[in-house]
Amino acid sequence: MKSLKESLIQLFLYKEQDNNYNFILPENSQEKKQNKNSENVSPLDEKTNQDIYNSLNVNIDYIKVKYNTLINSDIILREFNLNIKGKDYKALLLFIDGMIDSESINNFILKPLMLNHTSNSSSTKAAITNNISVKRIKKFSLEDYIYNTLIPQNTMKKEKSFKEVFSGVNIGNCALFIDTLNVSFIIDVKGFESRSISEPKNEIVVRGSQESFVEKLRTNTSMLRRLIDNENLIIENTSVGKVSKTKIAICYMNNIANNDLVAEVKYRVNNLNIDNIISSGQLEQLIQDNGNLFFPQIIASERPDKAANHLLEGRVVIIVSGSPYCLIMPGVFIDFLASPEDVNLKFQYANLLKTIRIFALLITLFLPGAYVAITNYHTELLPTELLFTIASSRNAVPFPVIFEILLMELSFELIREAGLRVPTPIGPTIRYCWCFNSSEKQQ
Repeated sequence: MKSLKESLIQLFLYKEQDNNYNFILPENSQEKKQNKNSENVSPLDEKTNQDIYNSLNVNIDYIKVKYNTLINSDIILREFNLNIKGKDYKALLLFIDGMIDSESINNFILKPLMLNHTSNSSSTKAAITNNISVKRIKKFSLEDYIYNTLIPQNTMKKEKSFKEVFSGVNIGNCALFIDTLNVSFIIDVKGFESRSISEPKNEIVVRGSQESFVEKLRTNTSMLRRLIDNENLIIENTSVGKVSKTKIAICYMNNIANNDLVAEVKYRVNNLNIDNIISSGQLEQLIQDNGNLFFPQIIASERPDKAANHLLEGRVVIIVSGSPYCLIMPGVFIDFLASPEDVNLKFQYANLLKTIRIFALLITLFLPGAYVAITNYHTELLPTELLFTIASSRNAVPFPVIFEILLMELSFELIREAGLRVPTPIGPTIRYCWCFNSSEKQQ
């Protein structure tokens, strides 16, 4: 009996690991000092905002350490030489395999840089004054020459810190380093695979738009831009999470939205002290007023037309990169009883449907309690024939009414979870068997 009890305790309870070892490693005095210093420094507090060095070799060593290139197989460091004005320079291209477009790098970065540029335009200008030729020599800037002349790419910016460089590379851009320059060129060459725009799965309508948000941030913002053709639509980009640095977009109408509401949303988003965030559902729980309430306070939608309508009403919309749902705030009670199709219907019919939904909500909330109260304590409210039918159907049930109601609610939740979590070929079979057995018992 004692051994059975100990085995159950070991199976279900967590046992702390014993850190007492039987061997001792000798430490030098210098090692002890280093260990004491390293204990006071956390990994998140180490210096990450290091400026770019002038030496390319030093930059390469720094990048290899930060990205662990000996382990990571998708970090590509492409070293090459380029000739500018008859002088050779060493260069490095840093990008992540699978997140960039290889053709863009080959055609618009490597080819223009690696071709011979000895026949470039001259940096001298001749001026003739009183039959005297005077040559004005312009000061040559390698940084400006590469930025303005050599790379034919539409989106490119300069960065002087490794923190900004790594942030750009991690989202699908490439970084160009040139020897003797303490600046890096961040070039937009994104080419990672993403899900195409498809029909909404949860907010289905008969008459209305058939587009839904996807996991790509810029695709979602472009859909809002297409629906709202107005320059007052503001889309501000920021990041959340000290480790994940998830990109989010805060959208609002500049001339319609309340400035206090916009400031409150920005304040809550920018003051989140959290390491990582992946989905819009996590962000919703962090910025809402009271997390202990059961009622939702923020609207989550996968439809761009619904988000556009709320933007034009003065709401604020937040789009999270990697999530196909946007957050619309603030949300009031009637918003959760409205359908995206209501705006496409006549107001009389739309109001009738809202009334039906409110009536259905009241039935869902109060019908189980009313059934228990009437069948147990207020049987005089029921007609005699209905009362006899209920009494005869409950003769074979050995449980009280309240337990039967709780079991029914639990059964519906189990069916819903089975339909969502169980694989598709098995889920419908389970629901059919359960419904078939329930109908047999009733007969």
